[in-house]
Amino acid sequence: MFFERPDSGEGAILVHIDFPEGAEKEDPREFEELVRSAGLDTLSLVTGTRSTPDPRIYIGKGKLEEVREAVEFYEAELVLFNHALSPSQQRNLEVELECRVVDRTGLILDIFAQRARTHEGKLQVELAQLQYQATRLVHGWSHLDRQKGGYGMRGTGETQSEADRRMLRDREKVINKRLAKVQSQRDQGRRARKRSATPTVSLVGYTNAGKSTLFNAITNAEVYAADQLFATLDPTLRRMNVPGMGEIVLVDTVGFIRHLPHKLVEAFKATLQETKEADLLLHVIDCADDDRQLNMEQVEIVLDEIEALDRPTLQVFNKIDMVPGATSKIDRDEKGLPWRVWVSAKDRNGLELVHQAIGELLSTTLFEKVIEIEPKDGQLRSLLYAHNAVLSESIEDNGNIKLEIRLEKDDFQRMLSRAGVPVERYIPQEKEDWQK
Repeated sequence: MFFERPDSGEGAILVHIDFPEGAEKEDPREFEELVRSAGLDTLSLVTGTRSTPDPRIYIGKGKLEEVREAVEFYEAELVLFNHALSPSQQRNLEVELECRVVDRTGLILDIFAQRARTHEGKLQVELAQLQYQATRLVHGWSHLDRQKGGYGMRGTGETQSEADRRMLRDREKVINKRLAKVQSQRDQGRRARKRSATPTVSLVGYTNAGKSTLFNAITNAEVYAADQLFATLDPTLRRMNVPGMGEIVLVDTVGFIRHLPHKLVEAFKATLQETKEADLLLHVIDCADDDRQLNMEQVEIVLDEIEALDRPTLQVFNKIDMVPGATSKIDRDEKGLPWRVWVSAKDRNGLELVHQAIGELLSTTLFEKVIEIEPKDGQLRSLLYAHNAVLSESIEDNGNIKLEIRLEKDDFQRMLSRAGVPVERYIPQEKEDWQK
């Protein structure tokens, strides 16, 4: 993009190095899935073991020669590393191998660029790509001299890489302004849903866990779903009815992955805000995956990074059709509340249990009943109307006002406190739970 590189072909040489347990460890099977999702063919997988990465070329000289032989044998134009390379390591490898080298972060960014469909998604991907490429300009224009200065052509002027950085910064500012506008629109939508007491449920989970298939099955939507990593990138919202609860908003989000590039998390903050402020998270898990537990931990790491780990969560063990003897059911905690549902979204098995579990869990976060307030509590009535929480109103013979209300419990508690009305007057049996 910013310096001359050979165009990538459809086939690639893959390089995976095993390190001791730690930050550098990656999964070679997941790497091959990423490559397939990018629309590339694996020509050869070169593996090896090292204690630490080489600071210059990441791999050792012997392994470098093995990769070079594979490149020459297959006449490959692209080498993919299942690791994050520094800009200097990437450039050194390209010089040594005489072909294009892309690391894990670059590969994921390319997949995201292919998947983006909405204006917002494209902006988010472009922002992440610009931030990624900005660190890779140091050596890209090393073959060019400085540009000339101004009047009289004197002075050192600025280097081409400096000019590129300036253009990148200008473009980032434009994108950030546009994303800020998108975020403002999303915030308005969330506030409107909150005022109408419409609960939001957000699907989260490791990529390819079946979130979009589940989303389509329980909302009768037609979101793109495929057996590939990051099939869904742009968030999708659909309204659906839950027995005993009424209408809710369900959000399908981008899948997570181990070592999800931080630049992507930053770029997608507006989208991930839906998850952070959801009333309930559905953590969709591929229960047939051997790395199920590790994938769950990686999702929790990302949720913690976006400050959503404290959200009420229901685990959805999907793909029971691939687990011999598994049946649809609800697992409950010591309080009798659902904490896990076993389903097969593909076969539409157990979907009614998902609706049931969502209804039970959301009913514990909503306050919906008929209350009677005295005329002197007019401030409470005004606050309830300002929050669009009043469903109906009638006047009693004694002058009291009977209101049918529906809103979040936390919001109602704050209104009672602001209006100076004791909580015990309306919900004495739940006071202790609210004050935890």
